[in-house]
Amino acid sequence: MNLLKTTLSLAFICITIFSFSQNTTTNESKFALGFSTGYNRGLGFQANFTSLNPIESLPVHLRVGIGYTSLDPGSSADARRIFINNATNGVPEEKGKAFDYRLDFMWKTSLLNLEESYIVFGPRYSSFRANFKYVGGNEDFDVTSKQFGFGIGAETHFKISERLNLVALAGLDYFFNNTLKGHDTSYSPDNDNVNPRNDNQNNDEEFTFSDANEAIKQPNLMPRIMLGVVYKL
Repeated sequence: MNLLKTTLSLAFICITIFSFSQNTTTNESKFALGFSTGYNRGLGFQANFTSLNPIESLPVHLRVGIGYTSLDPGSSADARRIFINNATNGVPEEKGKAFDYRLDFMWKTSLLNLEESYIVFGPRYSSFRANFKYVGGNEDFDVTSKQFGFGIGAETHFKISERLNLVALAGLDYFFNNTLKGHDTSYSPDNDNVNPRNDNQNNDEEFTFSDANEAIKQPNLMPRIMLGVVYKL
């Protein structure tokens, strides 16, 4: 419900800004709104807001964005063993999602010999959640992580009208490994783990972060190929 309220509020703000921009008498746009969708290690969507040439002496735009991606969460069987117990009953159902938050520096370039192209780079932050449910097995739990990262890419804008552009982009985001938390257990990259489970297939040795990270596909390398539109306000 909170997500729905936030989405409706953002939509209202965007419509208000759009309506205002239609009536403005200024020809030079200072801001832009964008939306894109495509592949981001899964089906992804992104909305963003851009400040156009905030520093007049530099050919750089500054953009903030938020994205949502539906991801492969990992192995349901291994997730259960590593975070809960060694039971095998129930029919597994799994799903994963990530919200990413990004700050982009868009450096205008003539590298692609196109009218409006950019090299894009900047910091990233991801909030990831994998859900594993075992129908008939009385287990339903989440594994979560929060990660910082960095991204780089290239994009080209094709003019549709005076204010509307079609955007094609490709890039790669990298997120640093971070603690995976699920049920009452967590595994950290330095193996300062909380309540780790024992591996009954390996002499009951405790699972490590490496085991958890292999089982749960938290964001790491995230290739992006997307199409979208940008409206200059």
